[in-house]
Amino acid sequence: AKAYKKIKNVKVTIHNRKAIEKIGMTSFLAVSKGSVEEPYFIEVHYQGANKDVAPVCLVGKGITMDAGGLCLKPASSMADMKYDMSGAAAVLATIHSIAKMQLPINVIALVPACENLPDANAIKPADIIQTMAGLTVEVLNTDAEGRLILADALTYAKRFNPQSIVDVATLTGACVVSLGDVYSGLFVNDPVLCDMLETSADISLDAVWALPFNGRYKNMIKSPFADCAN
Repeated sequence: AKAYKKIKNVKVTIHNRKAIEKIGMTSFLAVSKGSVEEPYFIEVHYQGANKDVAPVCLVGKGITMDAGGLCLKPASSMADMKYDMSGAAAVLATIHSIAKMQLPINVIALVPACENLPDANAIKPADIIQTMAGLTVEVLNTDAEGRLILADALTYAKRFNPQSIVDVATLTGACVVSLGDVYSGLFVNDPVLCDMLETSADISLDAVWALPFNGRYKNMIKSPFADCAN
């Protein structure tokens, strides 16, 4: 990301732990507590259109090593978890390509990057943590860490009043159980954006499948102790 600073119309800011704390990304920082590796929040802006044109925000999951936290993964499932930052790699590569082509659009890439490891300081099952948006979350499984770091990044994205936010993540093996390795799961709250993404996916031979995204599942994440259960 630092190397992108040399590209025309690109601005890069890499926030360290102190800056992340100042921003208020408490959920993101909670996940990073189990590792000696410092967390970083990477922010890349490309301005190819006028300033008053709303940007597209790309948010990528950047877990650089996922051992599962205190809910430790089996060793056989852990070896490949350095690719848990694939979402981050995808959005950074995308904004790099857009900037290289100097497309007439505004794009912002946001990446919360950290490790999810077991340690005496790591978050524990039954902990209550708070997100940047002010919501409380009951931690039931520390291996469900991606959604915790993305929650804060998505909240941060709102400050740019984007025309759309696209979030890319290796979020759960349950999606592979549902769709195999043929499709990526797609959750969209806008039918026009859904059509655009499905068409783009077909053209690029990186197929997606739209899955239900509505309020019918909300009862499944209710918690007696917090705003939601994780």
